[in-house]
Amino acid sequence: MSDQQWDAIGRAWDGVVATARRTAAEGLVVGTSGNVSARVGTTILVTPSGVPYDRLGPKDVVGVDPEGNRVLGELAPTSELPLHLAIYRNTDAAAVVHTHAVHATAVSTLVPEIPSVHYAAAMLGGPVRVAAYARYGTEELAANMLAALRDRTGCLLQNHGTVTYGATLDQAYDRTAQLEWLCRLWLAASSVPGRSPSLLTPEQLDDVQEALKGYGQPG
Repeated sequence: MSDQQWDAIGRAWDGVVATARRTAAEGLVVGTSGNVSARVGTTILVTPSGVPYDRLGPKDVVGVDPEGNRVLGELAPTSELPLHLAIYRNTDAAAVVHTHAVHATAVSTLVPEIPSVHYAAAMLGGPVRVAAYARYGTEELAANMLAALRDRTGCLLQNHGTVTYGATLDQAYDRTAQLEWLCRLWLAASSVPGRSPSLLTPEQLDDVQEALKGYGQPG
């Protein structure tokens, strides 16, 4: 591997660790739950299994090839490796973030799709689906997730958590944060006794998606 490739991997690993620590700091994970990955060429850098994020450093880099064979590092990759590999094999993702965010996980136990209470859903490709439950770390869970991610950049995992991906680690993280906020909003609105939140129509969400193509993110 050339010095240039090592430099790219070093920068990407620093980004993976920083993003993982950010999920913990923002309360999106507890302990060693959740995981983060980034793709550099044919190497996928992923957080290791069972290591607190604040203890990770440059020497703890973990890299696998697209088939999941370890090519860098001594630590075992996250048990959710099948989930990450499935996204990289089926999308143009360069980064993936998986969390156990509280509000999003709560919503995953209640509905098959997040009700469209805000146009933020359009930023994830449309109404966010909930992938059917399967045990963590399994190919079944990865397959269920891919079905929920069709034409989307994020989904919920039933009784489990969230998955988002993007062209960068920052984009994948921002989509995770947006997804958690969207779930928190719906839970708050739907908890008012005797009232039901108004929902956006498919046409209204389509209109937002068209606006995003022309003007980018709102705000």
